[in-house]
Amino acid sequence: MLSKTNQRKEGIRTLLKGIETGDAAAIAVVNPNQYIQHNPQTTEGGQGLVHLFRRLSKTSPKVNIVRIFSDGDFVFAHTEYDFSSRRIGFEVFRFEGDQTVEHWDNIQPRLGPNSPGHSMVSGPVEISEPQNTEINRQFVRGFVEEILIGRNIERLSRYFEGDRFIDHSPEAEDGLPALRRRLSATTVGGDFAVRYNKLHRVFAEGDFVLTVSEGTKQGIHSSFYDLFRVCNLKLDEHWDTTEAIPPEGQWKNNNGKF
Repeated sequence: MLSKTNQRKEGIRTLLKGIETGDAAAIAVVNPNQYIQHNPQTTEGGQGLVHLFRRLSKTSPKVNIVRIFSDGDFVFAHTEYDFSSRRIGFEVFRFEGDQTVEHWDNIQPRLGPNSPGHSMVSGPVEISEPQNTEINRQFVRGFVEEILIGRNIERLSRYFEGDRFIDHSPEAEDGLPALRRRLSATTVGGDFAVRYNKLHRVFAEGDFVLTVSEGTKQGIHSSFYDLFRVCNLKLDEHWDTTEAIPPEGQWKNNNGKF
């Protein structure tokens, strides 16, 4: 018999695979009376998902759940989609009991592979070090707050084992020097090309930690989802998606991106 954690993961797998068929039964894991939708392009409630799935199923979509994790009442997944175009996403669901009642996501076009040859989803998928979940969560939180938000680039090396760093971001190269250059890059106007302003959430299971942040990329209001793999309290590997946040007047619900 599956544990509650694994039951929830399987429920989310079934839900996401339902995009391929448009099958309304796939949303049985969703509580339609309480469901809070944070995707600004999707209407509120379970019926919003039914309509979305039916629309997407007409594009002969393919859905692959690459990685899936749980953190308390949350299940979060790293996904790749092939709709009318190929996309990479992170999906986050909050559960109450056996059903999910809240959803966030961050989806971007699939790009790459990058110059070292990494795709946006390649690499390890299995969780290790479950006993280190909380210490890894706090370690990654510190990195985002001190380095990405605080811009204390001179302290960057304390988070890495020498120059080792595997980066799956489509614009990235491996290694600490490449990361330092990316974080220091500026626009023509002199602002940082990528600016993290606020850390909203940190999810973790074992050596994998997902952070949800808000900021700007090339001056555009954006959401950043960054997945890190931690090894011996050092950042070893990284995946991400970046999505522009549409103006509030274009939202199909009033719950906000975060």
